Amino acid sequence: MKQFIFELFGWWNRQTLSTRIFTALRGIKVGEDEFGNVYYKGKKDGRRWVIYNGPAEASAIPPGWHGWMHYRTDVAPSEAEYKRHDWEKAHLPNLTGTAAAYRPDGSILTGTERPRVTGDYDAWSPE
Repeated sequence: MKQFIFELFGWWNRQTLSTRIFTALRGIKVGEDEFGNVYYKGKKDGRRWVIYNGPAEASAIPPGWHGWMHYRTDVAPSEAEYKRHDWEKAHLPNLTGTAAAYRPDGSILTGTERPRVTGDYDAWSPE
């Protein structure tokens, strides 16, 4: 029952009821990533979409799938021809708002002092 209520009103988590019906009628499953996100392609028009495993967060899509979703490549990472480049790092989702977010020196949240400005900057002062 809880899942049904979430599918009716919770667009931010996984899928809505209408997305479930649309996917069942018009979608072909292309693959799944390491985070449990499932990727689909339209049977007729070739549209591409993702059903997130958890909150709908676009930064949760790994680079290979991101390229496929945005039509930069027709080879999905689930296919045999896909090869990940050796220079690619492991995917990290957007960490803004979490304890693991980037906080530079001088940020209020780090408690450190901002580094002094070097000679390449002159502060403006009114006359």
